Amino acid sequence: MSQNKEHKTKVLIIGSGPAGYSAAIYAARAMLEPVLVTGMEPGGQLTTTTDVENYPGFANAIQGPWLMDEMKKQAEHVGTKFITDIIKEVDFSKKPFVSLGESGNKIISDTIIISTGAQAKWLGIENENKFKGFGISACATCDGFFYKNKEVAVVGGGNTAVEEAIYLTNFASKVFLIHRRDELRAEKMLQKKLFDNKKIEMIWDSAVDKINGTENPKNLESLSLKNLKTNEITELKVHGLFVAIGHQPATKIFKDKINMDNEGYIITKPDSTATNLEGVFAAGDVKDKIFRQAITAAGMGCMAALEAEKLLNH
Repeated sequence: MSQNKEHKTKVLIIGSGPAGYSAAIYAARAMLEPVLVTGMEPGGQLTTTTDVENYPGFANAIQGPWLMDEMKKQAEHVGTKFITDIIKEVDFSKKPFVSLGESGNKIISDTIIISTGAQAKWLGIENENKFKGFGISACATCDGFFYKNKEVAVVGGGNTAVEEAIYLTNFASKVFLIHRRDELRAEKMLQKKLFDNKKIEMIWDSAVDKINGTENPKNLESLSLKNLKTNEITELKVHGLFVAIGHQPATKIFKDKINMDNEGYIITKPDSTATNLEGVFAAGDVKDKIFRQAITAAGMGCMAALEAEKLLNH
């Protein structure tokens, strides 16, 4: 679709991942002629995932980028208009809503579905990018299966880190939980489960200093750990590292315009994708910090489109 002009639509979808594409498919089939603005990372987090084995409908592993590409084609096929741009500003103060893109697009819409997603926070250390997908992951439910009878490490100290460590004991022979402090932030019940698990070993007061592995084939072999009290460096041999230091929802442009929690996740009504503003809906990881799966995001995208359609019909 042509850039730098004014577009009018009943439904604007901001962000493209399983939530955005699913919303687009349902909205287009409802003859709402939705416009989808792709955002910074078309296809979302799944475009950085290789093997997807838990998306229903595929007996064999599929590739994340391929799945997103198919969803995009399906949304296009049923009549979604795509704009390659990044929304930089939204005006929710009056209807219709006005959204401005960095490339100069102005989009006037009756409803908005926010599906801008979230990104895992990474450690930001040497070799981390190099070994993503080759030993480094931010999702135990996605990748734990690949570490059957192997030793792995989790870094973090909150609920997510503890849950991932416990979950990984289903596959791994041993799980090390590395934490910067000498106590965890996670809920007490979760901590008890963790400490009762014989497969988990705590490494306190420590941070991952460096990631070591082979070039060809790419394989993670060990972590250089720094004790934050003594500055001593030790080496921990593991096959996998799971980074669980939190996620960052992409909600900066909606700050102070819509109800969010203290971490920046958009709050929606129970059993709904409706936000506190009539006509504005939120779907996927931008509002979901519990499940964060492609399938739950897709389900919410469907819900958002159906809720938008219902509102527009009234």
